[in-house]
Amino acid sequence: MRVLRWLSRVSCCAFVLAAASANPAQPIDAYWRPPANRDPVLSPNGRYLAVTLPIKGRMNVAVVDVETRQAKPLTEFEDFDVIDQHWVGNDRLVFSLGRLNTPTGPDRQDGGGLIMVHRDGSESRKLAPTLREMMRSGQRAYHGLFYLAPVRDSEDEILANEISDQGEQDVYRVNVRTGRKTILSAGRPRHVYRWVLDRESVPRVAVSWSEDSVEEIVSYRASADAPWTELYRQQRGSERMAVPLAFDDDNRTLIVAANQGRDTMALMSYDPKARRLGEVLAGHPRFDIGADLTGEPVLGAVLDSKTRQMVGVRVAAEKPLAVWNDARYERVQKVLDAALPGQINVFSGDIDGKRLLVLSHSDRQPPRWYFLHTDRHALELLFDSAPWFKPDDLVPMHPFVLKTRDGLQIPGYYLLPVGRKPGERLPTVIHIHGGPAVRADHWGYGSFGAHEAQLLASRGYAVVLPNFRITPGFGARIFRAGLRQLGRAMQEDIEDATDWAVTQGFADASRICLSGASYGGYASLMGVAKTPDKYRCSIAGLAVTDVELLLTSSEGDIPRARSGGLQFWHELAGDPKNPTDRDAMRAVSPAYLAARIKVPVLMYSGVDDVRVPLEQPQKMRKALEAAGKQVQWIQKNGEGHGFGKLENNVELYTQILQFLDHNIGSAAAKN
Repeated sequence: MRVLRWLSRVSCCAFVLAAASANPAQPIDAYWRPPANRDPVLSPNGRYLAVTLPIKGRMNVAVVDVETRQAKPLTEFEDFDVIDQHWVGNDRLVFSLGRLNTPTGPDRQDGGGLIMVHRDGSESRKLAPTLREMMRSGQRAYHGLFYLAPVRDSEDEILANEISDQGEQDVYRVNVRTGRKTILSAGRPRHVYRWVLDRESVPRVAVSWSEDSVEEIVSYRASADAPWTELYRQQRGSERMAVPLAFDDDNRTLIVAANQGRDTMALMSYDPKARRLGEVLAGHPRFDIGADLTGEPVLGAVLDSKTRQMVGVRVAAEKPLAVWNDARYERVQKVLDAALPGQINVFSGDIDGKRLLVLSHSDRQPPRWYFLHTDRHALELLFDSAPWFKPDDLVPMHPFVLKTRDGLQIPGYYLLPVGRKPGERLPTVIHIHGGPAVRADHWGYGSFGAHEAQLLASRGYAVVLPNFRITPGFGARIFRAGLRQLGRAMQEDIEDATDWAVTQGFADASRICLSGASYGGYASLMGVAKTPDKYRCSIAGLAVTDVELLLTSSEGDIPRARSGGLQFWHELAGDPKNPTDRDAMRAVSPAYLAARIKVPVLMYSGVDDVRVPLEQPQKMRKALEAAGKQVQWIQKNGEGHGFGKLENNVELYTQILQFLDHNIGSAAAKN
């Protein structure tokens, strides 16, 4: 393997405000309607594209014949979105269901399932039901089935994870036509929740969770018939992480994301026989590569579609980066960047073939997909996810670095409306992302925060999208500084971001509102309780209001979380069984602090939310009303952890815009 040379300077980006646009503001639905198309996937033979399209208000899967350009819709789900799709050979697809529009991105929640469909719609098979179907049928033992990998040269088989309600995973070879399953992970360690396949698609690395802790165990076997041996144990989120990602060229050495001897996660080699880390393959001084400290994958190694050799690295920096150690890939990147300037251009497919699939997007251009015809040097537009947006409808998304009061330097973004004059102070919304241990906002137009920010900027508001300690992707120091800081230092980071916006000269300190959903809803309420004179209003969606209840109630899915999920929450917020922790949780739970809130509050919730059950926002509403406080309440049937129906989002943001106008906008200025 060639070691990639890495320069930190490549992440430095300069952004310039665009000239004032003559375009009138787009209507609210432009920002919340489903994409016209999403995530096309090319079949192995290059003849077909599987893509999701809005049908009956949800994203459903269709197949496009590349030669005739005829599209055939294959599904018509009304309660769920198709959130991923994978080719099984050239004739069949498998996919799972979930919700596209949540505060932290696509999520299966009470969806899941695994369904096969022929590309012409002539046959289909439900390989596994959704979680909702199992719960409604009264089944107590849940076994979900999820796509894991293709089977080489097979037209009807895949590798899939079978996940039990106890958080145990097994790998099966599954025939999608018959449903027949063959286990490949017999004799595995207990509590496996993640697998790494070797270059022959054999599961040879297993990551297991440990009972009642955030410790995980990484096990390895030398072949399909060899015994499992434990390689190492580690605490998730620690300063000494090594997350196995893939096997190297020799099918023995591992590629891992590790942070030993450094703050950020870097790609390194690992010798399982000697049980030691090797060389650094690629690293960045400020951003994690390959995986973050929660163990979740982030942008990292790019493998050649044929040889599976590492040919480059992608990094989720302030603006996504690509660095190549293969001249062919570097040439293609230069061609695309010259043809589509100012965009992030990501290509996939056979680098030596006649065409490549290209994803192109930016902060001001929603995703578009092209064919790059390498044989005739032509670029062909295939799909535009939001063709209703005109040039200059969207505003630049500016990166900034927040220097917190205790010295952390945390990346974030801010957006300013078109036509702002130098020195003009604007009504400002601080939008707080969900999670909280999720990097929910990236440069571009793909996140919940970016959608809300662009809508508000189009109506004259400045918007700040801060990150805060515990947000992963920025190294161990920022992540670990958030442990046991819920409602404390994590909240102070939001305060510091607010002060930063004021010192930058664009935010009017007397007209600032907090907004967010999920954890962001919690922080929006906590902010106006902790510092009641700092903000003028709070918008709290899908909001956690009682931390202890979140971790103990049978209404939600967090107390049922396996694979260390609940234990991580104990690390973050405390253990409700511990009286001292329980008291500390109540001290940072907005439902117990309603009397301190002085400003108007708008709350919205979905009745079917299993992540933050309705009992959470309802408890806050009752507390506010009992304290004689203003609360505007929006509740929708058929919605979960995020509003998926366009009409509900239009109604919600119509009320949000009126609420902002009354409290910090033009109507407030007249009062």
